Amino acid sequence: MDNERSELRWGVEQRLEFIEFRLFWEGHVNRSDLMDQFGVSVNQASTDLNRYIGLAPDNMVYDKSARTYVRGPEFKPRFLEPDASRYLAQLRSVADGILDREDSWIADLPPYASTPTPLRGVNPVTLRSVVGAIRRSEAIEVKYQSLSSPEPRWRWIAPHAIGFDGFRWHTRAFCLTDEAFKDFLLSRMLEIRECRESDVSAMDDRDWNTDATLEIGPHPALSETQAKVIALDYGMRGGKAKIKVRRALLYYALRRLGLDTDPGAREPQDQQIVLLNREVIQEDHG
Repeated sequence: MDNERSELRWGVEQRLEFIEFRLFWEGHVNRSDLMDQFGVSVNQASTDLNRYIGLAPDNMVYDKSARTYVRGPEFKPRFLEPDASRYLAQLRSVADGILDREDSWIADLPPYASTPTPLRGVNPVTLRSVVGAIRRSEAIEVKYQSLSSPEPRWRWIAPHAIGFDGFRWHTRAFCLTDEAFKDFLLSRMLEIRECRESDVSAMDDRDWNTDATLEIGPHPALSETQAKVIALDYGMRGGKAKIKVRRALLYYALRRLGLDTDPGAREPQDQQIVLLNREVIQEDHG
């Protein structure tokens, strides 16, 4: 199959992946789906469907009554690995207006809602400047509003990566003012006025380049049945799950999982999980 795939043009392979996506998630696919999604002709859509049948003959059969191809009982993915996380991410992107409906491969969106997240005002020009500085290994002078000072002030930073804490976007950068690698929220960058070459290496950011592994388990005060439910929620094996995170993002990960406080401070049914290797995390912080 690898040899067959290597001979396919990228556009053709993408359409074959689309056929398989629709078969797996929707259970059916037809020519009009390909025509609407990719703007191809009737003949090209027919060619793509026939090519897919030739490569994976057991994966779909033609249903004459429905006039569409349906997923075969012996279906086995050939062109993509079904991924629930990617499907849900696509669903969320469409529902939140990040991805246009017509650009989604999901044919029939299920009803969806999520808890609201406050909008973070990231200026696109600011983001462009930061990303450009990262690409060119430059330092930029930014007017930054921190919580530690009442007024914004100018400072030079050398950004090398973009980070997300679950709610806010920031850049990981070396602060030439404080002479340390720090996180700078993109929404708090009020202005950028100059740039210059930088000799700061991203490899010197030890916390960014070092991983910490969180070991989590069900709260010990939960009943055996409750603990089994939590184990399923987090994909635990043997009563624990491992989560790898950059040390630079450790604080955010602990806070998001509710592991930044004493597990006894909340009811077990609310806390649900505990950190099993807290001493390792404390060593990382030390």
